[in-house]
Amino acid sequence: MPGTQILVNELVTKLRKRKVEGSQATALLTAELLRSVISQLKVPQTNQAETLIEAVKSVGEQLVAANPVELAVGNIVKRVLHVIREEDFSVATNALRGLVSSAGGDNRDTAEQKDFRAQNVAAVAAGPPSRPPSLHSLLDRTPDSAIAHHSSYIGDSFEGKGKSDRNTEIWKLKHDVKRAVNELIEDINSCHEQIAEHAVELIHQNEIILTFGRSRTVREFLCAAKEKRSFRVFVAEGAPKYQGHALAKDLVARGLQTTLITDSAVFAMISRVNMVVVGVHAVMANGGVLGPVGLNMVALAARKHAVPFVVVAGTHKLCPLYPQNPQVLLNEMRCPSELLQYGEFSDCMDFSIGSGNPLLNVVNPAFDYVSPELVSLFITDIGGYNPSFMHRLIADYYSADDVNLPKKTTS
Repeated sequence: MPGTQILVNELVTKLRKRKVEGSQATALLTAELLRSVISQLKVPQTNQAETLIEAVKSVGEQLVAANPVELAVGNIVKRVLHVIREEDFSVATNALRGLVSSAGGDNRDTAEQKDFRAQNVAAVAAGPPSRPPSLHSLLDRTPDSAIAHHSSYIGDSFEGKGKSDRNTEIWKLKHDVKRAVNELIEDINSCHEQIAEHAVELIHQNEIILTFGRSRTVREFLCAAKEKRSFRVFVAEGAPKYQGHALAKDLVARGLQTTLITDSAVFAMISRVNMVVVGVHAVMANGGVLGPVGLNMVALAARKHAVPFVVVAGTHKLCPLYPQNPQVLLNEMRCPSELLQYGEFSDCMDFSIGSGNPLLNVVNPAFDYVSPELVSLFITDIGGYNPSFMHRLIADYYSADDVNLPKKTTS
């Protein structure tokens, strides 16, 4: 896939150089790239699912290694792997149902053949296991007598079909996977609007809402509530990038009563607040969240004053990993110049000993981890959930076989 590899290399470069950041942007670009990879991949007539899985894993390892802190990249890769397994299982069960139903009209079935059909119908009804079997493995379990009994029917069936019909069946898995990835992309694009639909239920008249930093999801959430509610918003500025300044301007432009406060004033103001609503970088499997640095301070203040701490996040931010997993990078250090200009920093160098070792060190972490005990409620694009339920919700979107992507080895 030489053409696809160029696209992969371009996104890897953007991620490595931090040209693209943010959960939604990285998730969307990853999903679109994987769609291109699947579209251009030549899939064999057999082992189609394995071929797709290996291709997606190969690309995913490169993307995750380029910027491990962007957990949304790995989330989308694992979501697509789960889609492939689910669609493969669906194709297999549909084919098996056809095989079983075709045998149902013959009253001369042996006891062994009836037992075979009963077992496989029960397996279909039970749903996919953690590693869904391929169609080949399902058919391998067919008793020899059943195969002999149905061989003439299967042969006649395929003889009756044209070449185009057989090709349609061969490429059905790839088509279904592409359709599911397109739906995933639509979900990422529309998650803000879906989350905003719950705003009126949560925000009431004359309340004061506190938020932190800048989040498009929070902005749309608050603006949706403004259509039917009158309330005020406190925005903590979110140093050192001061992204709260931009959010405050956005809210004012949309007609919301907004008050900008410093981060250090959160404890002083929290007693006047009815609810904290924040966006996050990622939601971990235990219900904890990664957010902009300073968010844990806001969560602790809310807990101290019994103020609900509500997290709004799209499902593409749901991460199947736990914070203690060794492959999870919970933080990264940003450029010191966000806190101190280089000209000022040079004044703090000690040149008297000749090495120029700094007397002042600047530490500028990007993220905070907030434990699930500090979170009151999650609002996602598919509804509201308690932190204790997140691991079950996440299990619906990921396969156990794909939770831990192997690390890309560098030569």
